Amino acid sequence: MVISSTATESNTLLNSTFASRYARTALPRFRMPNASIPKDAAFQIINDELMLDGNPRLNLASFVTTWMEPECDKLMMDSIAKNYVDMDEYPVTTELQNRCVNMIAHLFNAPFGDSETAVGVGTVGSSEAIMLAGLAFKRKWQNKRKAQGKPFDKPNIVTGANVQVCWEKFARYFEVDLKEVKLREGYYVMDPDKAVDMVDENTICVAAILGSTLTGEFEDVKRLNDLLTEKNKETGWDTPIHVDAASGGFIAPFLYPELEWDFRLPLVKSINVSGHKYGLVYAGVGWNVWRSKEDLPDELIFHINYLGADQPTFTLNFSKGSSQIIAQYYQFIRLGFEGYKNIMENCMDNTKMVKEGLEATGRFEILSKDAGVPLVAFALKDNSQHTVFEISETLRRYGWIVPAYTMPANAEHVAVLRVVIREDFSRTLVERLLTDIKKVLTEIDSLPSRTSSKTAHVTAGNEVKSTADGHRAVEKITGYWKKQVDRKKTSGIC
Repeated sequence: MVISSTATESNTLLNSTFASRYARTALPRFRMPNASIPKDAAFQIINDELMLDGNPRLNLASFVTTWMEPECDKLMMDSIAKNYVDMDEYPVTTELQNRCVNMIAHLFNAPFGDSETAVGVGTVGSSEAIMLAGLAFKRKWQNKRKAQGKPFDKPNIVTGANVQVCWEKFARYFEVDLKEVKLREGYYVMDPDKAVDMVDENTICVAAILGSTLTGEFEDVKRLNDLLTEKNKETGWDTPIHVDAASGGFIAPFLYPELEWDFRLPLVKSINVSGHKYGLVYAGVGWNVWRSKEDLPDELIFHINYLGADQPTFTLNFSKGSSQIIAQYYQFIRLGFEGYKNIMENCMDNTKMVKEGLEATGRFEILSKDAGVPLVAFALKDNSQHTVFEISETLRRYGWIVPAYTMPANAEHVAVLRVVIREDFSRTLVERLLTDIKKVLTEIDSLPSRTSSKTAHVTAGNEVKSTADGHRAVEKITGYWKKQVDRKKTSGIC
């Protein structure tokens, strides 16, 4: 949810040329109009404004799926009126969700037999899934501390500074201390050794990321598991691991099947994944799967019967649409393992093409790794004259949305661009993007430097500052942009 900060003067009006075919009176923008208008006019007014939005297919900032097959689109529209929470009224939808949970659990090598049912939930996205996983860890830790007669008021989670903002939300909303392992230049994921050093008796879990938002890199969950196992033996603790596989959960099983990151590791107790990212479903679906029933405390599950039957539920939301659940099941049976594998391989081929094209310019350093989420994170080799923020801004004139951002602590001085490769990003679009990036480089090269010793300016509010030291000027500009990025953290680029 975006909190509205738009001015709402009551006398602001909405004028539309098309509406004049039906009525000459302008509509109020921030108050409900007194009278109805024809459906054609309402449609045209809204459609006209939406034309000014960016093109989702050219939004290379987002991991979220922007294309599905027409058959699936129709299934989603046909089920749009179904309230997912009403399990008694829509039992088939509930069954499809259960099938999805079990398919995902098997994909992640959960240790349960063919006759057993996996433990998991469908969510609005990975943010909700992470909140639920965090609550389960917190409650289980509190119950154990209470039984031992020990204090249970200062829980903490250990993560890398590269975590998505939803982890900060969980920590703040549910009063858990977030202990972040700082990054360093050249190493932009959580260091397992440093993470385990930060673990104490109040640590409810260590959160590892399979597919960092910043660079797409997979964190070393296997080493984290081994180090944490040794520490647990030494201390008598049983600190577990949660894997945030929002981006990489639907990539690793198909491209890196030998990589141990999932329930094959004993300390991994829960995993979240975004169906609306590389699960290939439109925005609005995530999943959380637990290793076993013992890892999800019973007191967190609510039982309701006022919709017609006893219905267990573990969710932060209540009413929500069924369309994304149905779409996820469609993709699973439509594509199968082979189909997902082909799509992910194609995405990686296009990623390689983008990387090679950027390297061919001689202007960029590639920061992302070959193994990981199909994206390319890259920085200017020389930012003494121009910055990645200028490139991002200029690319928008060609229709491309390519985010520029600075790394978290302690690598704030590193500013990068990132291109996410999705299924609908074709080879032709790759070629067009590379052509447009070359045009942008030529264009900004012809402009005066924004970071030179005499012309460097950083605007903050109404203040304009300059410095005679070119190096300090670059730092000030990076600092300004970091403030802009920090206001959104990584929530705006995932």
